[in-house]
Amino acid sequence: MARSPGTKATPAAKGAADPRAAILDSFLALLAQKPFERISLGDVADRAGLSLAELRASFGSTFDMLVGFTRDTDRQVLATSGDDMDGEPARDRLFDVLMRRLDVLGPHKAAVRSLAESARRNPFFALALNRLAVRSQQWMLAAAKIDTAGLKGAVRAQGLALVFARVLQTYLRDDDPGLARTMAALDRELARGERVLGLVEGAVSLATCGRRGRARHGEKKHAPPGEPVAAGEGI
Repeated sequence: MARSPGTKATPAAKGAADPRAAILDSFLALLAQKPFERISLGDVADRAGLSLAELRASFGSTFDMLVGFTRDTDRQVLATSGDDMDGEPARDRLFDVLMRRLDVLGPHKAAVRSLAESARRNPFFALALNRLAVRSQQWMLAAAKIDTAGLKGAVRAQGLALVFARVLQTYLRDDDPGLARTMAALDRELARGERVLGLVEGAVSLATCGRRGRARHGEKKHAPPGEPVAAGEGI
């Protein structure tokens, strides 16, 4: 029998074998509906059909759930091999990895938009999101086979977090399934930041950037310049 609207889901209905997945699904669904700062532990437990004790066994706070979502996103991107890009310039490899990240974020676009709006309102939350974003971008750099060691790697990760945050502004307004405007924005931002990111490997034409990545996602179109971005908006 179908569960009637408003009835609490049970762990069996939501996946008792993996309460963590049910919790993250519920958290993201709530995040798509209201700001992060208005989501309580009880809200998540109720939606997931779990007791607070069961919730606590998996996560310590709603911010821990956000960390879990970010880590799961990283893992899904890293699970897809980019070995076919090994012979391409660093900028092309990074373009491909970041487009894969946007593909993974696609089902959670409303939740990502909600996080970005909360970051604009709350600078402390923006700083916390920035720390998560920098950690994730270290993994994205590694996936693109770009060195992440030492101070240079830390600077690259912070620079890439800012680049990705700017691209997210376009992505969140891009309703084209092919993400043409988003690809153009990513292309532009990587070109703008490639010296800071240490991606210069000789003379690389803008027209060749991400050419194999674009083949997977469709033809690129030009987009208007991005807007100023807060440091913590990248996921």
